[in-house]
Amino acid sequence: MPLTSPHPAPRSPRRPARPVRRRTAQALLASAAGVCLVAASGPVEPLGIGDPLFPHLGNPGYDVQAYELDLTYPGRNDRPLEAVTTIDARVTAELDRINLDFAHGTVRSVDVDGEPAAFAGAGEDLVITPGDDLDRGDAVRITVRHTSDPRRPEDREGGWVRTGDGLAMANQADAAHLVFPCNDHPSDKAMFTFRITVPDGYTAVANGLPTAVDRAPGTTTWGYRTRNPMATELAQVSVGRSAVVHRTGPHDLPLRDVVPAEHRTALEPWLARTPRQISWMEDRVGRYPFATYGLLLAEASTGFALETQTLSLFERDLFTDPALPAWYVESIMVHELAHQWFGDSVSPRTWADLWLNEGHATWYEALYAEERGGRSLESRMRAAYESSDGWRAAGGPPAAPKPPEPGRKIGIFRPGVYGGAALVLYALRQEIGREAFDRLERAWVARYRDGNASTADFVRLASATAGRDLTGFLHAWLYDDTTPPMPGHPDWRSLKRAATEESGPHTREYRHGHLPGPHGHRPAAGGE
Repeated sequence: MPLTSPHPAPRSPRRPARPVRRRTAQALLASAAGVCLVAASGPVEPLGIGDPLFPHLGNPGYDVQAYELDLTYPGRNDRPLEAVTTIDARVTAELDRINLDFAHGTVRSVDVDGEPAAFAGAGEDLVITPGDDLDRGDAVRITVRHTSDPRRPEDREGGWVRTGDGLAMANQADAAHLVFPCNDHPSDKAMFTFRITVPDGYTAVANGLPTAVDRAPGTTTWGYRTRNPMATELAQVSVGRSAVVHRTGPHDLPLRDVVPAEHRTALEPWLARTPRQISWMEDRVGRYPFATYGLLLAEASTGFALETQTLSLFERDLFTDPALPAWYVESIMVHELAHQWFGDSVSPRTWADLWLNEGHATWYEALYAEERGGRSLESRMRAAYESSDGWRAAGGPPAAPKPPEPGRKIGIFRPGVYGGAALVLYALRQEIGREAFDRLERAWVARYRDGNASTADFVRLASATAGRDLTGFLHAWLYDDTTPPMPGHPDWRSLKRAATEESGPHTREYRHGHLPGPHGHRPAAGGE
């Protein structure tokens, strides 16, 4: 059964307590250094839900309803944060152990429903053995006291991003569990509450809406809560010497941007463009799906932007580089904004469905570049068609990407799931017509809002919207090793298509293969 929980269910009454299995006093003690408690019922092992690209990611047997993250930032990036992660979950199978994804931190202690629990590490899992078995249907609360270390391992990507004045998060695709214990797969979305304590002079911001600001001598604790479920890979916490800029968007939507305080005035002209961009997207796909939105502009060199839910992450330099024309910068802003519908509100069921996220974001980025920058959509799609066979050979078809190399989990973010997937959408629009395509886009984000959806779901809805079976047509575009003929453009078939691997490490957004310019390169300076 799917692990998705669009909304947190109330905690159900626990079954009548059975006699608790007793352990020795020694087994119920752990030192401050994080000595693991090991249960006596045999060796622990890492689990996974069998994702086609990340088979050991996520864990079976429970459905997370809500996370509470309590983080204390020490004022330095070379020291771990002290943290408490509380997880409310519903048990979906008989369990004598609970596996969480957690790979980079020291676990101080674990409680299950208020009672100390044994725990041990296994691979990238934290394996917890409660004092009593859990039955299907039980509601369970897991509290993990741990550290969260911003000093990322050399062999891993993602997690905490150390900025010029603090921290931010970049958890896509599988790095949230470098920051906090979780069920780190987008199929298990949950509500989030954050409490971030920082020294005086720092501001903390996270996904969702603010709940409280508690000041104490020398520190401030900032609280935030989401109103919609969220995948772990989309969690965002910003700590820095930041200014938070407020304004109002369409339908009185509260907008807040987080920027380095010293650059607030210079960045304002860019920030002021967000309300217009939201209106532009709403005209095409319907009402913005969340309770707030904004930009987090970080003093960091990441090479990407990231659609963290309600607070998209960007490098500040993107907005201050004079070589980048305005239409290009705005199109990147729209790419991340479009993800709030495609990828955040409607999340992939597996990582092989990533093309649904990146293809749609690239599609609306390209439409915006055509309307506001005069960059021909047809020319861009023709260029993508020329390269499509090479992308498929190097990285797999859009809906069947090749697994990433070890230690390069973001290697799944290849040109084929950006430009190649946008090309699929262009082909579909050519096949069924603009009116049916536009209805499909609106129906997609409405039907699967706050949930998960798969490639098969998209094919079924496209067929229903078009009034005919599109399975064969879309299967060829999504899964074949070579690119099918383009409807309406028979001459494209004769184009020479590149068959070489894309150059450089393609990760996400404007550095890489979502084709910001007509051939995947940054555009020349000048012009709107």
